[in-house]
Amino acid sequence: MSKNNFYSNGKLLLTGEYLVLDGAKSLALPTKYGQHLTVEPNDPNTINWKSIDHNEHIWFETNIKLNNLSSDDSNTDFEKRLIQILKAAKQLNPDFLNTGYSVETKLTFPKDWGLGSSSTLINNLGNWAQIDPYELLKLTFGGSGYDIACAQYNKPLTYQLPANNDEILNQVQNDKSIIINTVDFYPNFQDNLYFVYLNKKQNSRDAIEAYRKNKFDKSGAITSINKITERIIACNQLSEFNDLITQHEEIIGTILKQEPIKNRLFNDFQGAIKSLGAWGGDFILATATEDSSAYFKSKGFETVIPFQKMIL
Repeated sequence: MSKNNFYSNGKLLLTGEYLVLDGAKSLALPTKYGQHLTVEPNDPNTINWKSIDHNEHIWFETNIKLNNLSSDDSNTDFEKRLIQILKAAKQLNPDFLNTGYSVETKLTFPKDWGLGSSSTLINNLGNWAQIDPYELLKLTFGGSGYDIACAQYNKPLTYQLPANNDEILNQVQNDKSIIINTVDFYPNFQDNLYFVYLNKKQNSRDAIEAYRKNKFDKSGAITSINKITERIIACNQLSEFNDLITQHEEIIGTILKQEPIKNRLFNDFQGAIKSLGAWGGDFILATATEDSSAYFKSKGFETVIPFQKMIL
């Protein structure tokens, strides 16, 4: 048996954060950064697992026994989570892991960036195990599943769960009910768009839990966000785009009872700013008529990536 290679794209959610869980049409952007998974048969009783970061450093390594999918030293959160994922994959395909393997994962981005170190792993493992990655996500991390779509598609897309999604809370329905459409979101002002890392990784599960506790006009908010998503896709003027993402920030800020990130951290910035995904961490989108790197670096945010270097 030969070596098998899998690759999944990272993700950014441009519109519909939080409300994507409840059926809003969201604009999601696969990134040029992602994660590789390489698998080859080895010791019949063991999975020799090695995780490598974007600097070629091994950040995690373990040996997992196949007979009960356990490890002698499964004391780290990641190791416990990995074993949970492998068990879930085996549950979905009992023929998975019937022999031992050497497994190597390799990220092409820093794992604290929040571009999908978990979703790319889930999608790669789903492909290796020949199971539905959305089902694997449901049994492990939960969430809307937009990140799995980004892992699989090589261009921007809209992602929409069925409406009236309350009963499934933080999980994905049968993926046949998900509506995914690729779109041409490469605006003529893309040179004015920058992604800025806020120097901390946000816990999406905690953020979703907090969102669930808020009472608001859900259908009205979803209708508004759907219209903004459609207008952003069709938009060809930076000034209109700025207005749309500012409106989006105000809607989500009202729902979360939080002040938009521009007001809190960048109120002297000349362009518009939008949170991406869970508020308070990971990346933001900034628009500027000239290179804004110096501004953000002066504020202590060193990672500023132009649209064309980030988005597939």
